[in-house]
Amino acid sequence: MADYSIWVCEYSYVPNYHKSGVLYGAHNQGYVKLPYCYVVIKGKDHVAMVDVGYNDKDYGKTLGDRFGVENWRNPKTVMAELGLSPEDVDTCFITHAHFDHFGNVEDFPNAKFYIQEREISKWVWAMSLPDRMRWMMVAVDPGDIVRGVDLARDRRLETVNGALTDVLPGIDLHPAEDSHTWGSMWVTVRNDGKPQSEDTWVLAGDLIYVFENIKGPGAAVDADEIYTPVGLATGSQANLVLATEEMMKQVGYDSHRIIPVHEERLRDTFPSRISKEGLRITEICLADGETSKVTA
Repeated sequence: MADYSIWVCEYSYVPNYHKSGVLYGAHNQGYVKLPYCYVVIKGKDHVAMVDVGYNDKDYGKTLGDRFGVENWRNPKTVMAELGLSPEDVDTCFITHAHFDHFGNVEDFPNAKFYIQEREISKWVWAMSLPDRMRWMMVAVDPGDIVRGVDLARDRRLETVNGALTDVLPGIDLHPAEDSHTWGSMWVTVRNDGKPQSEDTWVLAGDLIYVFENIKGPGAAVDADEIYTPVGLATGSQANLVLATEEMMKQVGYDSHRIIPVHEERLRDTFPSRISKEGLRITEICLADGETSKVTA
C-alpha cells in the first residue's frame, strides 16, 4: 500500500554548470546541465513540497542571471502539469535556504513551512558579517531570509531542531548540520509507514547533487562504491559524507531510493516526460489509485 505519489518537477535549469560544484575535486571535468527542481508529494490528505524554487524577480533574478539559469517558469505553470496549483499545497519542507530552494515562499499562501532552526538563524548571522566575508552568502538572497522571518511572525514557519518523525504521517525530517549549508536537511518518505521498507524514498535536497556523489566518479581501484561529496559546502565535505551514509542506511543501501533533484539523469531512471514548456517531470512513485502524470 503506497500512501504518497512523488514527482520531481523541473522549473528551470543551468545549461552549463561547472562539474566541480556538484562533485568535489572535479576541477578538470567540464560542465553538466543542472536542472533546478522541487518535489511534489501528494497523499490522500496532504499536498507537500520539498523546496519551492525561486521567484524570477528582484535579487532572485539577479542570482538566477548570475548562475546562468534559463527557461524559468512559475509554480502555477509547473504544477498544472500535475493537475495541481500552489494553493493546494499545505506543507513545505525547506532543505536549505539557498535562493533556488527557498526563494518562492510567497507563491504558496496556504502552506506551513518547516526548516532547521540552525539553517535560518545562521544565515541571519552571516548577513551581519562584514562585506569581506560575503563569500558565505554566494547563493543566498537576504530577502528570502527576511521572508522566512515574516513566515515565523505569521505563525507559518516551524523551526526544527534535529530529526522530526512523522511531521506528516510516514514523512520524517533529518538534519545534516554544517554540510552543504549550516542546517541542511533531507526528507524521508516511508511510503507504507514502515522504516527501511522497499517503498522508502530519501529526498536529498542538495546533500546529493548527482549519482556520482554516492557511487564515486569511477576512479576507484576496486568495485566498492566510494562516496564523493558535492563541491559546494558552507560546512565540510566530511559532514556530507557522513550524511550520505545516514541516508544510505535509511534505504538499506539501495542508492536507487535516494533522489538527487539536480540530477538530469533521473529521466533515464524513472518515468519522465518533457512538458510543453520544455521542462522535465519525473515520476518517482505513485500512491494507490493515483494516475500517472507522465504516461498516457
